[in-house]
Amino acid sequence: MIHPIVKYGDKVLETPAQPVTQFDEELAKLAEDMFESMYAAHGVGLAAPQIGRSLRLAVIDVTSGMNPEARLVLANPEIIHSEGEQREEEGCLSLPGFHAAVLRPKFVTVRAQNLRGEWFEMRGEGLLARAFCHEIDHLNGVLFIQHLSLLKRDLIRRRVRKLQKRGEW
Repeated sequence: MIHPIVKYGDKVLETPAQPVTQFDEELAKLAEDMFESMYAAHGVGLAAPQIGRSLRLAVIDVTSGMNPEARLVLANPEIIHSEGEQREEEGCLSLPGFHAAVLRPKFVTVRAQNLRGEWFEMRGEGLLARAFCHEIDHLNGVLFIQHLSLLKRDLIRRRVRKLQKRGEW
């Protein structure tokens, strides 16, 4: 089932998500729905708060569905190591149409649980490292624009307010 993507301005996006405690069929179904929703929106990552669920769950596929083995489900993820720097253009499904260069680590190691509740660690580089950071930020109630200068952030906020006033947001 494809869920609508929650847009910037909704409080669920700015609130730290609750830990996953139940590893069952319902969670597996939610993860599958999240992949479906992410692919429909042409994203490479999606966090549960982006579909209105305050849950520490994220899905990532940097191949955009081209390689089924690249699909990742992260429950209760945390970054345990990062190194290097990369500044790349970044966007967000919850802020459609807005992009900006964001400084992120080049390499990131995450610790997370899979759909069975088993802990694992994984190292990502480049786009995968960026996706780990971006989605974990969502789970912590942080949006990518919070990594921008105050001036750039205010510019985006003003543009969103104008879109909201015109009923286009």
